Amino acid sequence: MTERPSGVFPAVCPLDCPDTCGLLLHKEEGKIVKVTGNPDHPATKGAICNKVRHMAEKVHHPDRLLYPMKRSGPKGSGRFVRISWKEALAEIAEKFRRLSAEHGSDSILPYSFYGNMGALNAEGMDRRFFGKLGASKLAYTICNSAGNTGWKYTMGFGGGSSPEDTLNAKLFIVWGGNIVSTSMHQAVLMEQARKNGAKIVVIDVHKNLTGRRADWFIPLYPGTDTALALGMMNVLFERGLTDDEFLRAYTVGHEELREHAKAYTPERVSRITGVPVDDIIRLAMMYGETSPSHIHIGNGLQHHDNGGMAVRTVSCLPALTGQWTRGGGAFKSNGSYASLNDDALTRPDLRPNPGVRTINMNKLADALLTTEPKVRGLFVFGSNPAVVAPESDRVREGLEREDLFTVVHELFLTDTAKYADIVLPATSSFENTDLYTSYWHHYVQLQEPVIEPVGESKSNFELFGLLAQAMGFEDEAFREPAATVVRAALDNPDNPYLKGVTLERLQAERFVELDMSPKADYLQRLTTPSGKIELYSQQLQALGLPPLPTYMPLEEGFDGENREHKHTAYPLMFVSPPNHNFLNSTFANVEKHQSMEKEPTLQIHPHDAEARGIEDGQLVEAYNARGVYALKAVVTDLMLPGTVVSQGLWWNTNPGENGTNKRRLANALTSSRIADMGGGATFFSTTVEVRHAQKAETPKPKSFSL
Repeated sequence: MTERPSGVFPAVCPLDCPDTCGLLLHKEEGKIVKVTGNPDHPATKGAICNKVRHMAEKVHHPDRLLYPMKRSGPKGSGRFVRISWKEALAEIAEKFRRLSAEHGSDSILPYSFYGNMGALNAEGMDRRFFGKLGASKLAYTICNSAGNTGWKYTMGFGGGSSPEDTLNAKLFIVWGGNIVSTSMHQAVLMEQARKNGAKIVVIDVHKNLTGRRADWFIPLYPGTDTALALGMMNVLFERGLTDDEFLRAYTVGHEELREHAKAYTPERVSRITGVPVDDIIRLAMMYGETSPSHIHIGNGLQHHDNGGMAVRTVSCLPALTGQWTRGGGAFKSNGSYASLNDDALTRPDLRPNPGVRTINMNKLADALLTTEPKVRGLFVFGSNPAVVAPESDRVREGLEREDLFTVVHELFLTDTAKYADIVLPATSSFENTDLYTSYWHHYVQLQEPVIEPVGESKSNFELFGLLAQAMGFEDEAFREPAATVVRAALDNPDNPYLKGVTLERLQAERFVELDMSPKADYLQRLTTPSGKIELYSQQLQALGLPPLPTYMPLEEGFDGENREHKHTAYPLMFVSPPNHNFLNSTFANVEKHQSMEKEPTLQIHPHDAEARGIEDGQLVEAYNARGVYALKAVVTDLMLPGTVVSQGLWWNTNPGENGTNKRRLANALTSSRIADMGGGATFFSTTVEVRHAQKAETPKPKSFSL
């Protein structure tokens, strides 16, 4: 497609979003001028969000990095000089060889995530390269690991309701997710279900765009989702609304759970969650009496100290009412249906030290400042950790280390790239060959290059192959063409859903549906130890966690039952969910997206604003012992008192007022504590105080104390 300078070409949205949309790229004289949805895509049907609609402005942004650069000023200054690819590769190889010889290969840490969701460029040649190098492993836990782990303790296999099944729902519950902004096609199906008679209930800490579309919005205190689900169970059991035949056939632990739920009376759960008693009973009755019912479990509730247990508990509800055999169920992620041959893709056999240490990506600040042996080499790609990682002030302190050799492969000079010793220009997804699966719908897609690489940019796949050559790695694995790797990744005998999905079909058809026939009898072959839905989990018991769904108060935070008993300098819960026009920090540097979001804001309840003398539109600071975040106050009742909300992750390089440009990071406030399951992040278990903005510089963060 690159050889044709003009025309309309098929493509795939590369963003970390469930929808994985089919696209059409309109190209004139070698440049993408418009991005539209592909109406022939069976799942996304030509509809796309604003983020992707303006993708051409990101691809052809005037600030795209065009050639390799070497630092010429202090770290963080953004001062670089141009060098050649030959010089860049030689210097990186020499540094990595020296670090490996002097400090061990595990002194080098790759840090990446899914800035591009393509399998080849997000988790292919890079895994091969750093494996062969013997670098430290990275645990990819910043997004959904707590919730996915909690789901698997209950359900085993990591798949749930198919999108088309939700059209039949008569009750649609969105629990902790703003799907209008983060999964627009599921929101479309939700609206179609409503037209067919479904009621829409949204449970969240914040009345976001999805909450405003609900027939009934239920606000609760952050981190109390487990208690609300257990309160529903109490009512379901007490009022005889459970499907006992289903429970006997397909679950273990239902009798233990029946007894356990007696402790979670609506009165107690109301005190914990802030949800009125009558609403808890009404919600449970509605859920128990309506079929099919569907629960969409969002990302929000898992980003807490108790996030894994929260998702585990909510995922038990469909079993109690037998929804899995009534056309209902729940969704957390459908990614497992399209599981690729991971060993063929990543080649773990290349690694000489399989027992090497693993560093949790949420703990980057510790990895750079306190971990021993020291991390002395850092290679960042597909991520912007200076903005997205927790404890961002400490992350930047680590990035400032002169003894840390840092390489960043990026499209732009991000906040992270400014701390690099070597910056390498990256291609956009539309300049690459790549393989895409979805964690929502059931189609696999192929992306082939539509435009030539911009400037001297290279893909991750090409870059790590070149670095392997520079390091003298002679394995054939580093010379395999993309087509060979795609074929190997699709050849996964352990996954029957991939049957019939081949490179040749993808080249001809662009999107190929998974073979979903094995799903018909999946309840007979769940991958839990018992082979059933585990309401009682011996695995969790062996780990020292409650085997039954159990509400555990936040380590940092409050609920309605303990709020008055926790004396703290930081009495407000701070929640930082996505905004509508960014995807984490992606698009935050694109002018059109900035203009749509305008500026960072802190939504504060009128009760809390009045107590602090804060008026709408004033410049304020949310702060705790970890850092300070300066932004505009918006006085609103979209959440319960005691909760403040700031949507979106803004680059720190955006101009601020009154010298606040150095205090624009939401994650300066968030902790790197690890959640209860899966090594997950605890972004939303954060407490702060709010004050009028100060002009003084932020002090270095100190140890955090409640």
